[in-house]
Amino acid sequence: MALPASSRLQPILAGIVAAITGFASSFAIVLTGVVAVGADTAQAASGLLIICVTQGLMSIAISWRYRMPVVFAWSTPGGAVLAGAGAVTHHFAEAVGAFVVASVMIVITGLWSALGRLIARIPKTLANAMLAGILLPICLTPVTAAVHEPLLAVPVIVLWLILLRLAPRWAVPAAIVLTGVLLAFTSGTAWSDGVSLLPQLTFVAPQFSVPVLIGIAVPLYIVTMAGQNIPGIAILHSFDVDVPVRPSLIGTGVLSALGALLGGIPINLAAITQAMTAGPDASADPQRRWIAPIAAGVSYILLGLAAGVATAFVSAAPPVLIEAVAGLALMGALLGAITGAVAVPEQRIPAVLTLLLTASGVTVLGIGAAFWGLIVGAIAFVVLCWRPRAPKDEPVSLPVGALPGSDS
Repeated sequence: MALPASSRLQPILAGIVAAITGFASSFAIVLTGVVAVGADTAQAASGLLIICVTQGLMSIAISWRYRMPVVFAWSTPGGAVLAGAGAVTHHFAEAVGAFVVASVMIVITGLWSALGRLIARIPKTLANAMLAGILLPICLTPVTAAVHEPLLAVPVIVLWLILLRLAPRWAVPAAIVLTGVLLAFTSGTAWSDGVSLLPQLTFVAPQFSVPVLIGIAVPLYIVTMAGQNIPGIAILHSFDVDVPVRPSLIGTGVLSALGALLGGIPINLAAITQAMTAGPDASADPQRRWIAPIAAGVSYILLGLAAGVATAFVSAAPPVLIEAVAGLALMGALLGAITGAVAVPEQRIPAVLTLLLTASGVTVLGIGAAFWGLIVGAIAFVVLCWRPRAPKDEPVSLPVGALPGSDS
């Protein structure tokens, strides 16, 4: 019996909605991150375009090959790492070198399963505390924006808060739309002058600096694995999808390394949009849900063509306003990270030390605070919590809370 038209279209529409939601809710975070580590407008647009293309291609290829609903996304926690990494480097070529190394580490994880198990065994309290420390300064920016740009920031914050109650999935996209409307109202069309409708791919020759690799590549790898890949796998398992982990990690690592040369941050298994394309919303028939990620992949590639306009918009808006939008988008991730960091009472002191040192933004020996926060927290964990004869725990996933619609 032929399926009704609504059933045939359901996975396609679910994929399109997932792509639009994922893009609109977090592109500002990605652009804020790459600009913070030295990308100019052309390099930022190139990076946004290439990650849209690579994650779209991965979604299409893996879903088509295995007939499984597997969707990929950029690393939103990775973008947050970069947004707080301005003290580590302002030379984008060095940041690109860190992107390449983080991507190679993802490939190695796919090839060497022991490394993946090791990452899964990092105490989730410390991983969440490090992420919370990275996110905290960013999530404070709405307060700063409300003080310095009240006429622009306050309406955006109020709309976000109202929709967070009424339609949570659209809270951040609506905040971005309102930001654009306010920007157009205050500056007319000047912000779009000289904008290329088709962004140009810009090659960036990577440079490798040991402090930058330690301060950016290592935290970027950890949060991409712990905050995206592991939860993404867990979400797919919850829908009885036997996700092809090795091809997914190797594929994202290789494409991320190549995309890094064009300014892109790593891509990974999606988290929140994974649930949108792998669950009943995509189709009542589990055998048809693989169509949704393919539709999402095509949509991501098309959305990438708007990278030039998106970058011009972010560049023209007051920086504190864009940072505020990014802070709103990451508020749920911060809440989830803090909750996870203090979930185990006896591990709270190491977790709080990790959070505080990471949030401090200090740079020691040219290495950023995220690395030192994790190191100090690990030392405190060993001193205060480690029990040599304690029963061996099973590897756990490292959940990171996120606002609906965000792939954080």
